[in-house]
Amino acid sequence: MNLRRLKFFVTVAEELHFGRAAERLCMTQPPLSQAILALEEELSVTLFKRTKRNVALTPVGEHLLSHVTKLLEDVEALPGLARQLSRGEIGSLKLGFVTTADYNLLPDLISHYGATYPDVKVSLKEMTSDLQVEALLQGEINAGLIIPLHATLHASLAYLPLLREPLVAAVPEEWVRRGRIELAQGRLRLQDVAEAPLVLFPRRSAPAFHDIITTYFVTNGIQPTIGQEAIQMQTIISLVSAGMGIALVPGSLKRLGRQGVVYVDLDGEPPMIETGLVWRRDDPSPTVTRLVEISQAIGEQAAAPAGDPGDPVGACAPSPPVGGSPGVVLNGHGG
Repeated sequence: MNLRRLKFFVTVAEELHFGRAAERLCMTQPPLSQAILALEEELSVTLFKRTKRNVALTPVGEHLLSHVTKLLEDVEALPGLARQLSRGEIGSLKLGFVTTADYNLLPDLISHYGATYPDVKVSLKEMTSDLQVEALLQGEINAGLIIPLHATLHASLAYLPLLREPLVAAVPEEWVRRGRIELAQGRLRLQDVAEAPLVLFPRRSAPAFHDIITTYFVTNGIQPTIGQEAIQMQTIISLVSAGMGIALVPGSLKRLGRQGVVYVDLDGEPPMIETGLVWRRDDPSPTVTRLVEISQAIGEQAAAPAGDPGDPVGACAPSPPVGGSPGVVLNGHGG
């Protein structure tokens, strides 16, 4: 299909006069008439009804005009569209995340990315770290926020550490008020944590987070008492609020007030949890490149000295979980 002939067709349709159309196109009338005839022959239709006095579109020509006009507009927009795609300003991004990231990195990351690249469609999927790695290798997601499972990842994956924070104890407020839990200078001894029922993720749902907690107890020679298991952080905190036990959670949860729950620092050296961004090294998508750049900036901000030394996430401003954020497709669950 000759785009030049299509442009001629639109011009003649607008003017309904071959002479004026030829003048607009800076050409003589005979070549224009020949081009329209060639287009009609190519399409096997009659586009114009010609008489000695006037020119009119046929019903077929009238119907085709809007389609051809839209086609030419799209062709004209192609260079700009290509530039936007190459800069990662439009397109799509599939991002996995562990459930704990919904309370620290994810809200800030999605907020900054969405504000900078509003025309990129972001699809979020809550997944465990191991499933994210598998999904990356299979090309099902573009990037993920994970808790590293091992010291090394698959050679084809790149990893950027973004946030390292201590775990704190989420304790039923009623226990503190009634003296069931005693605090030493505002801190909770590990032995007291071990003697209380522990509420945590089952290992199948959050293997990395589960192992950090259980390894913390084993390293200190203590066997924890598993009370309840839940696959959502909100449910874990609800169980603590109901007095079902104590949970070890990321320090960033301190920013989220919950009735019936107090967050207490652990005595001694607390277990640390690291969250970072992982993506395929050979992913050519510009949207991923832009995500890495924004993630790096957020990670540097989180590592900066905080105004409140007790804030484990540094200078990151508090943001709500993204589950209900507009313009974001969210599915899946896991930790």
